[in-house]
Order: sequence, then C-alpha cells, then structure tokens
Amino acid sequence: MSLDERIESLKSKHRALEDAIEKENNRPLPNDLEISTLKKQKLRIKDEIASLASQ
Repeated sequence: MSLDERIESLKSKHRALEDAIEKENNRPLPNDLEISTLKKQKLRIKDEIASLASQ
C-alpha cells in the first residue's frame, strides 16, 4: 500500500468515526463512554494522518 493510499484509507476511517459519533449523539440517550472512545480513535487517526503527511 502506497503512502497516499494509506492516508486515504485513514481519512475514510476518520469520516466513518465522525458519522458514528454524530449517530450516537443523535440517539435519545447517547452513550458518553462510546462517544469518548470514538473521539479518541478519531484523534489517533488524525495524528497518524498528520505524521504520514509530513513525511
């Protein structure tokens, strides 16, 4: 997998996590622990994208 393909794959996962966070927030009783976990995953992916992009 090339660097560009890896970055695009991570961006896709990042968007999916955004969607999952939004979906959870729109539930009648959102699960704060689930939202926190998703946000942490999203941040890790964002950091990895930034690291790869700077190479």
